[in-house]
Amino acid sequence: MSQGINKRMVAAGAIGNVLEWYDFAVYGYFATSIGRVFFPKEDPIAQLLFAFGVFAIGYLMRPLGGMVIGNIGDRIGRKQALSVSVAAMAIPTFIVGILPGYDAIGLAAPILLTICRMLQGLSVGGEYTTSIVFMVENAPSNKRGMAGALAGSGAVLGILLGSATGTTLAALMSPENLNLWGWRIPFLLGLVIGIVGLLLRRNIEVKNEVTADQKQPIIETIESYRPLLARLAGLSLFNAVTFYLIFVYLVSWFQLADKMRQEISLEINTISMIIVIPIMIIAGAISDRIGRKPLLIGTVIAAILLAYPLFNGMHHPSEVLVQLCQLGFAVIIGIYIGSSPAFMVETAPTHIRSTSIALGYNLTLGIVGGLTPLTATWLVHQTHSAVAPAFMIIVAALLSLSTILFMKETYKQNL
Repeated sequence: MSQGINKRMVAAGAIGNVLEWYDFAVYGYFATSIGRVFFPKEDPIAQLLFAFGVFAIGYLMRPLGGMVIGNIGDRIGRKQALSVSVAAMAIPTFIVGILPGYDAIGLAAPILLTICRMLQGLSVGGEYTTSIVFMVENAPSNKRGMAGALAGSGAVLGILLGSATGTTLAALMSPENLNLWGWRIPFLLGLVIGIVGLLLRRNIEVKNEVTADQKQPIIETIESYRPLLARLAGLSLFNAVTFYLIFVYLVSWFQLADKMRQEISLEINTISMIIVIPIMIIAGAISDRIGRKPLLIGTVIAAILLAYPLFNGMHHPSEVLVQLCQLGFAVIIGIYIGSSPAFMVETAPTHIRSTSIALGYNLTLGIVGGLTPLTATWLVHQTHSAVAPAFMIIVAALLSLSTILFMKETYKQNL
């Protein structure tokens, strides 16, 4: 780790993202088991649809969570907001692990599951954005890009940890035991991560903390900073579309349309996501030297030029070519999400920073990101072309580029 960034601060800032995206991964991995336990048993497809429906409800809570936790961050303090968000994820995650199923408590089971997912959605909406604000504000001025990248890399690490946990349990347990009770273990382990996160965050010293202003940050943001919200949303658009298309949609599409074995598609995806983490950190460090805008502009231009050939290559029979093409996207995504966190923090005024970033970012990620896999599936069905989603990336890149070009460079300004 680069000298000058407090290691304890990094751990405290990133661990909430690890927990939340760990939960994201294990819920997706065990969606079939969850559907079987918490919903009526008439139709397995309906059970899976219900399970993903509850998942989506949690996702739609993200903008509200961003407003609530972002408001706490601006009114009371970043540290307090991060403690609330990690508790709001750890406790419902643990409850999902011990919650009785439909056979035991009937309709109360899916209702309680939905409430847990809604609380987790609130947490996700505030955690990522508040953690990058916290990390960037408390980093040395010449390390803010790296600090933002390190905070963001916790999300990717959480997905990898969740996938690794699910894969390990699947290897160690029989399918019957895994479906019966083994799927609960990852959710119970989430409480451990949450407790560690609370302890880390309780004992850190904050050098740049805010004080409450007279006007509510959410009201001031909506009344006076709508252009800022539009810029933050436009900046987040490329991230939302590309990440969910490449790392969520394609895993299922490889299996469904290209008849790739599940373990192969997951392996390709995992290797690419592992590569994203060092790329993010390197991009953050480079942005501290040359600025945020050159990297962001270069990345979206590369995406405009390469999206179609890379997407086309991922539908080739050669698994090696598929891996190489997804790695190409991994580099593009890693550079973008590594250099954008500090840019967002530096763009927003201090007194509404947590609220404005949480709202602008989560409106895009919650709505556009959440709908991206569905839209891609519909587009392929309508056009009868497996590479049609590449044009979603191109359009998102053009829109984000048009936003970035009109934003000021920020890497040398004081916070």
